[in-house]
Parts: sequence; C-alpha cells; structure tokens
Amino acid sequence: MTYKRPVSVLVVIHTPALEVLLLERASHAGYWQSVTGSQEADETLPGTARREVAEETGIAAPPEAFRDWGVTNTFEIFAEWRFRYAPGVTHNTEHVFSLELPQPRAVRLAPDEHLAYVWLPWREAAAKCFSWSNRDAILMLPEKRAR
Repeated sequence: MTYKRPVSVLVVIHTPALEVLLLERASHAGYWQSVTGSQEADETLPGTARREVAEETGIAAPPEAFRDWGVTNTFEIFAEWRFRYAPGVTHNTEHVFSLELPQPRAVRLAPDEHLAYVWLPWREAAAKCFSWSNRDAILMLPEKRAR
C-alpha cells in the first residue's frame, strides 16, 4: 500500500468580488470545503495545488495564477481517515494557496470526491466550511487579496 503524505494544500478559489467556490464531500454529505489534497512524491506544493484544482474542478489554470499565502496549518487527521497514512501518523501540515477567477463558473466535479459545488460570498462560504483551517483561510481572503 502507498500511504498518503501528511502534507497537503488548501486552495481557496475566488472571484474579484470575493465569491468563493465550495465543494461538498462525497464521503460526508453536508461537509463543504475548498479544494484540498495531499502532496505526491517529487511534487512541489504549487504543483500539488494546480493538480488538485484540475482533478477536483476541471479548472486548468497556469502555474502563475496560483498564489502561495505563506500560511501553514497543522491539524489532527480525523481517525476515520488515518488508514490512508503510514502507521503512527496523526497530524497533517496544510499549505494555503488561492486562485482568482474572473467570475463564478461551472466546474466538473470528481464524483468519487464531491457531490455538489456552490459559489458563495466569502463570509457565507467561511460559515459553511466544516474545517476550521478552511474557514480561517476564507476569512483572511480580503486581506490576502489586497496585498
């Protein structure tokens, strides 16, 4: 078995008007999140962000469109998902990125990962997220975008 690396990306996809794309997890209906995913071997973090966005939404953005916020979060991996990681791994380090699109657009979901998507104003999107790190990243969006 190949284990997942306990290093991941969170990509907040948004518009200039701060509308944020959220995806509903297939494994947990009602759990909404931004694009997330684990880094694969020999992959850069920006490369992980780009790959995960393409896999989960069908959006093929150029590398320079992704913005690394320089923000990392460490959190405990949910017990139900730990089997994906090497024995004894209990925490993940997440690196936050953003991708700005000119306007909301339809996305192509990965059906094994997500059930639905929605574009919401940033405060509503933050309130809908099940993950504290995702909520906090969306709440930082106006400040990070202004820089």
